[in-house]
Amino acid sequence: MTAPAAAASSATGLAPDGPAGSERAYVTLVTNADYALGATALARSLQRTQTTADLVVLHTGGVGQAELAPLKELGCRLVRTDLLATSDAFNARHARGKLHADAPFTKGRKPAFHSPLDNFCKLRLWQLTDYAACVFIDADAIVLKNIDRLFDYPEFSAAPNVYESLSDFHRLNSGVFTARPDASTFAAMLERLDQPNVFWRRTDQTFLQDFFPDWHGLPVFDNMLQYVWFNLPELWDWASISILHFQYEKPWEKDHPRTAQLRPLIDLWQAFLTGEAIPDIATLPGPPARRET
Repeated sequence: MTAPAAAASSATGLAPDGPAGSERAYVTLVTNADYALGATALARSLQRTQTTADLVVLHTGGVGQAELAPLKELGCRLVRTDLLATSDAFNARHARGKLHADAPFTKGRKPAFHSPLDNFCKLRLWQLTDYAACVFIDADAIVLKNIDRLFDYPEFSAAPNVYESLSDFHRLNSGVFTARPDASTFAAMLERLDQPNVFWRRTDQTFLQDFFPDWHGLPVFDNMLQYVWFNLPELWDWASISILHFQYEKPWEKDHPRTAQLRPLIDLWQAFLTGEAIPDIATLPGPPARRET
């Protein structure tokens, strides 16, 4: 890291590897080598949409230069990101073992590399004030069509956390959201985040819904969660899906518990990772229940 970059990191918690190339940016977060692999597929999928927006990769100290190199080659703007300066008590409450014990995931399995405390680094997006508008996309997602229209959506817009039933519509999913970077918003977030005894059971997702209680709803197709494939097959429509989000088990994991159920989606993600034999999305067959109609 150069001296100016180190100084920037010390002062703001961020150290970009170069200037912004646009007023708009897609932003993702990479906290380890696994998510760097995911971000590579995401970056390649965004490139195929011919967007002119930057792709910013916030990355923590858990990622090595070798894992970041493919992202740099794809033209991503890399921004070294410090963890938030939260209290020891806050960190203990949101450590992986403690959080998963107090708020267990009962509908799916979080992989071993999941680091819930790191999720709060998403909030540093609001420090990217060289951009007028940002769209955050989790690194375990791929974009299937141009979504630049999302930059014109208001802050804060997110899709509902629908993957099991229509009752999920009351909760947002923070895997995709719109934002307007602003230093005062970031300061207000930090003040709200680390209050005595506060517990954000789904980390950034719970916090953002609390911070933006009047959040604007995006269509589920702008953050289609992979479990819809087998839980709500009647909702699946390839021609309508803009973003496919691999919540819970990840498509790069070998033989995870849902591999057989999700094989068509895993194969699609692998095609985007390599950039080879990417199919015409609109012609893909739907879930088994829909094939019978």
